[in-house]
Amino acid sequence: QVQLVESGGGLVQAGGSLRLSCAASGRSFGSYAMGWFRQAPGKEREFVVAISQGGGRTNYADAVKGRFTISRDNAKNTVYLQMNSLKPEDTAVYFCAADLWYGSRDAGEYDFWGQGTQVTVSS
Repeated sequence: QVQLVESGGGLVQAGGSLRLSCAASGRSFGSYAMGWFRQAPGKEREFVVAISQGGGRTNYADAVKGRFTISRDNAKNTVYLQMNSLKPEDTAVYFCAADLWYGSRDAGEYDFWGQGTQVTVSS
């Protein structure tokens, strides 16, 4: 079992930045690929980015490429999402998730989820 807790969400103006954190507890954090997803009101949960177990590989959705950066610190059992140049359309609840296999953009493939953190970008 892996327990995930997101933090760092908030209200920011368009063009601003936020850094989300996802702290993991439980066994073998380094064995899991990690992903960030988001869900806006009335919309399906969508893939944002994933990072491999060692952090050497990443995979970004086109909508955030060049603006968002994922990283992880396995010694601290934490994955981060640095979000720059935020846009109103980035407004959503952001979730981190863990998967034993790297590479999936399908939320159904992820085994463990956090409770989410709200990000609101005002225009």
